[in-house]
Amino acid sequence: MKAIVLNLAAWSVLPIMDGMAKHLSTEIPVLQVVWGRYFFMVLISVPLTYFFFNRYLKWPSNIQIQLIRSIFLFLSTVLFFYAISILPLADSLTLMFFSPIIVTVLSALVLKEKVGFRRWIAVFIGFFGALIVIRPGFNEINLATIAAIGAGFSYALYIISTRKLSSIDNPLLTLIFTGLSGAIIISIIVPFVWVPLNNNQLLFLIGLAAAGTLGHLLLILSLNYAEASKLAPLGYFEIVTNVIIGYVYFNDFPNKWIWLGLFFIISIGLYISLRESKINIEGDTNATN
Repeated sequence: MKAIVLNLAAWSVLPIMDGMAKHLSTEIPVLQVVWGRYFFMVLISVPLTYFFFNRYLKWPSNIQIQLIRSIFLFLSTVLFFYAISILPLADSLTLMFFSPIIVTVLSALVLKEKVGFRRWIAVFIGFFGALIVIRPGFNEINLATIAAIGAGFSYALYIISTRKLSSIDNPLLTLIFTGLSGAIIISIIVPFVWVPLNNNQLLFLIGLAAAGTLGHLLLILSLNYAEASKLAPLGYFEIVTNVIIGYVYFNDFPNKWIWLGLFFIISIGLYISLRESKINIEGDTNATN
């Protein structure tokens, strides 16, 4: 029960970061918003870890694993922040939810994992759900739509790289390394688009970084009480807070096509997550027999 509460709390907090990022993107460049997310995340997470979890502050077991994963997650952040700067939050997140389906495809193509007939059918149904959201021929497909899909694809590559390289580092160490890597990369890029910040914008940048750090910390804590495969389906709870923030602060409410596409994508994402969890349990059972 504690794992579920912590996990749901995380998915309730993380959309607050997205809402702040969307608001700031109307005033400052998106890359500067990304910079604030990473820079202040490091300023918050490193001292927090030093004082309360200092046993995890060590050099990663495999630096290549961490770099590859960090780059994919960084790309996902940049693309998603760009998408929400133009599209409603719910539209962007719905397309981002396409990532479990991409993971299934890449698992078969890259990792050579066995993907059964039922999961392939699930992939095609999920793709159909994404088409309902995009509705090519009815809606103009712009860069923001492509960026949202690209964010999901980058996040899928992040997950695949984790599987392929089998990292053994503590999740808290990974969180810090990911923040440091992203902060270094974006700090090199952001001077080219930098605009002066007022006090309100600076507070929002700190706030979104704090929300992101708290959300990921809650996710990490929830993993201390339950396996990731069992908690994965709860990630779709993020859409609840997302829709509320989008409606209250940006007057955006998903239309019927978004809800229909979301239904297909979430249903198939849940099926794939539960299916993989069942396969993992069966594999562990067979291994012990």
